[in-house]
Amino acid sequence: MIAAGSQAGLFALAESKLGWIDARQRVLAQNIANADTPGYRARDVSAFSDIVGASAVAPVRTNPLHLAGLSEQFGTAAASSERAPDGNAVKLEDQMTKVADDETAQAMVGNLWHSYMGMFMTALGHGS
Repeated sequence: MIAAGSQAGLFALAESKLGWIDARQRVLAQNIANADTPGYRARDVSAFSDIVGASAVAPVRTNPLHLAGLSEQFGTAAASSERAPDGNAVKLEDQMTKVADDETAQAMVGNLWHSYMGMFMTALGHGS
């Protein structure tokens, strides 16, 4: 588990998220490649929040005048039981949406990592 609040923990969390995205992209690519394979069922990896645990990162109220943070859990769509006549259960639209979501998450993690590295470099006197 990653220590909440530590800067090193933030980098470890970012690295874990990027590793998860990489693993998920491989699974999604396999699903897309097998979209015409009779009897193939789409697969996915466990949710990232399940991997790091619910208590790894939580909103913190740093000032009593701030509103308390909410931790919302959004439900996931139930898996469709639709199948093609050949038994294939891969829906390309769903797979492509997941790929796009992962690309967005990867860009966000990269931007956060770059921002924090910039702050560290500035603090060390190496920034511009």
